[in-house]
Amino acid sequence: MGRRARYLLSGLALLAIAGGGLAWWLTKPDRSDASQWEGLGDPDLSNGERVFWAGGCASCHAAPDTTDNGASDDSAADEKRLLLAGGRSLKSPFGTFYPPNISPDETAGIGTWTLAEFGDAMTRGVGRDGGHLYPSFPYGSYIRMTAKDVNDLWGFMQTLPKSGNTTPQHDLAFPYNIRPAIGVWKFFYLTDEPRARINTADTKLARGQYLVEGPGHCGECHTPRDALGGFEEARWLTGAPNPEGEGRIPDITPASKSVGGWSASDIASYLETGFTPDFDTVGGSMVEVQKNMAKLPASDRDAIAAYLKALPAL
Repeated sequence: MGRRARYLLSGLALLAIAGGGLAWWLTKPDRSDASQWEGLGDPDLSNGERVFWAGGCASCHAAPDTTDNGASDDSAADEKRLLLAGGRSLKSPFGTFYPPNISPDETAGIGTWTLAEFGDAMTRGVGRDGGHLYPSFPYGSYIRMTAKDVNDLWGFMQTLPKSGNTTPQHDLAFPYNIRPAIGVWKFFYLTDEPRARINTADTKLARGQYLVEGPGHCGECHTPRDALGGFEEARWLTGAPNPEGEGRIPDITPASKSVGGWSASDIASYLETGFTPDFDTVGGSMVEVQKNMAKLPASDRDAIAAYLKALPAL
């Protein structure tokens, strides 16, 4: 091999190494600055419970046998929903996800985590071990949560019952089972920018935007996705195929042929009672969501409704 060929090959090798290093740097797990989780004070447990229901934690993390089916009263139902043992199967086009045990159990759950570790999982999609978490956990929405709300939620979750349940590993097909590749997904899709342009000078609209785009993570089901699972941003909340393969998640924008004709008070009432203006009842996966929303103060449901009615035409 001639000198020129050796130089060329060496140059190509250096470029490949540099390119690989740049790609790693751009897509490596990115923790928050530690100062974000410092100085927050004692958690407000009342607000933490409010965030818990807004975030729908029980909808995914309550164990399959701890739903409220057959519960004799609301308190018994809530007791079951607050056992965050994990293990439900969540089917998707990429495979089956099994939400983990997030009870305060010190071994099977997250009882020995720190606030910073919990906060980075919630808002950055970074696990305790420093690896990427799959975006089936909706940190793409939770990234908008305030540090105070995360701290309050963390405090409330420490008061919940413990479970020693061990959950299965995710069952994903190649190439979705290559966890480091999530860094590429984050590079293209993870953002804390607003999803819609709303008049945030209006405090009710600002609160509604925070709840819908942040802890409420409504877009995770109601917004269509591209082939890599990222939101089609131009079609925010316009409806999407049910990720579990049955039916379709409806359009909830003002242009919708169904919900679009509802008033703000209709939407707020639906979130509280589960009844539509035509006295139909909530169904499908929305049943759990509505039960969570019913736990919120009326002002939060009103804010969500105001935001949905204020969405600009696409």
